[in-house]
Amino acid sequence: MARFGIRAKKVYGVSLPQLKRIARTAGKDHHLAQELWSSGAHEARLVACLIDNPAEVTSRQMDRWAADFDNWAVCDGCCLHLFAKVPFAGKRAVLWCGRRGEFVRRAGFALMAVLAVHDKKADDSLFLTWLGYIKDASADERNFVKKAVNWALRQIGKRNLRLNGAAIRTAKAIQQLDSNSARWIASDALRELRSDTVQKKLRKTKKARHARGLKVKSRGLFLRTRSLPRHS
Repeated sequence: MARFGIRAKKVYGVSLPQLKRIARTAGKDHHLAQELWSSGAHEARLVACLIDNPAEVTSRQMDRWAADFDNWAVCDGCCLHLFAKVPFAGKRAVLWCGRRGEFVRRAGFALMAVLAVHDKKADDSLFLTWLGYIKDASADERNFVKKAVNWALRQIGKRNLRLNGAAIRTAKAIQQLDSNSARWIASDALRELRSDTVQKKLRKTKKARHARGLKVKSRGLFLRTRSLPRHS
């Protein structure tokens, strides 16, 4: 696993598909998840992320587990499969972005990236605020931090056209910083966010939402018209 950048104290070499089958068999079990995590084994911690119940996860547990992160796989897996489903995930993301630990800080930006994709109800204002944290951390030269910062920037910029424009402006500002990490983050993000593929998808999504909005308004008008009293 070292060739994939995964370094952990206890690794047994069990594949992810096998771990997912084990998790499905176990089902949701908060207590078992705590025991598996405490074992310190890489595969056990991945299963713990899959079987823990988000409704029972506390901010204290999130901080404790984040402090234990020692590789990107457990960090990202935990953010994707568990932490992003906790109601206060966004608050933890902001808090961790200011921490010095490499994988704790990565977790903050990984959470932002995951929420940008999966939290469909979140308001644009939340992500616009997060762009400031992204810029502040863009000069962090540590590999696993800069990749997460880039990930968060790109995912926010692919959420809709408004955020795409804001993310592009943020990337351009980052590009001006005197940092190799910042320049890489910016150039990589700009390449994707300004690409024809992303721009066409965002415009198509906007048109679809506009069409749905018109359909809902038309139906509402029709129903109101039908409810009006008839005069003979």
